[in-house]
Amino acid sequence: MTEGATNADGGEAGARGGARRLVTPAAVAAHAERYRDVGRVLVTCPDRPGIVAAISGLLFRHGANITELQQYSTDPFGGTFFLRIEFHREDLAGELPAIEEGLARLAAGAATRWRVATPAVRQRVAIFVSKADHALQELLWRTHSGELEMDVRMVVSNHPDLGDAVAGWGIPYHHIPVTTETRDEAERRALALLAGQVDLVVLARYMQVLTPRFLAAFPDRIINIHHSFLPAFVGADPYSAAARRGVKLIGATAHYVTAELDAGPIIEQDIERVDHRHQVADLRRIGRHVERAVLARAVGWHTQDRVIVHSNTTIVFA
Repeated sequence: MTEGATNADGGEAGARGGARRLVTPAAVAAHAERYRDVGRVLVTCPDRPGIVAAISGLLFRHGANITELQQYSTDPFGGTFFLRIEFHREDLAGELPAIEEGLARLAAGAATRWRVATPAVRQRVAIFVSKADHALQELLWRTHSGELEMDVRMVVSNHPDLGDAVAGWGIPYHHIPVTTETRDEAERRALALLAGQVDLVVLARYMQVLTPRFLAAFPDRIINIHHSFLPAFVGADPYSAAARRGVKLIGATAHYVTAELDAGPIIEQDIERVDHRHQVADLRRIGRHVERAVLARAVGWHTQDRVIVHSNTTIVFA
């Protein structure tokens, strides 16, 4: 395991030589330079005339050039309006406070939610896993290849099994066992690890239920992945149950985690067709394939500030 990681007994493990970097310093520097003067505005408000004109005019007055604009309304006559703008402005850091002040004035008294994101610094991510490694490996590989622009700070698991796989990337691996008797203490340890270090938590087949205390620390910032057999096939072996029923579709769902189990706002879903020739092992293999792709897309859209949560659904400007 890598430096700072915990071994199966909860002690500190030493550094392993030869671990390759998940993201090289050169890649971090190139990312920072590419997005140095880039900003993103996300807005949710009651639909009315002039919203786009007001915000684009504000950006124009502050010397910004809009490079991407996407919008959606639930109903142009009294519905809810959603907007994502990406813009470029030289020396953005110096002008950003004035832009945010202008947005605050536009939003005053209009039941408007807005935020400005600056992507020059990658979002910090913690990945939680149990024993299955397919979703974890996909996230790590896509980060290494540059497809996912994020800073993986740590991997946390209730089992020691994947420590060696993570060590090869030079990422801290924290083994925090969870039992019925130790659940509260395990969660306290996990939250202490994350405090001030992480912007997003990804559950890459983490087979534990998070408590409201944990969820409150990361509202709309915990993403989970699971098969899409719910609610028809539940329990420990849904693929066997699905095979007996003769399912013709295998799918996966990525969603934000809420207190209601597996019922949070959906970010992404996908399916693969199957037929009578596929055995249970085939269904599991296909399911893993879909889960990997769906989770990676959902995480990518979140880190690119393309997702707006509205009630128990999402607007995804992909």
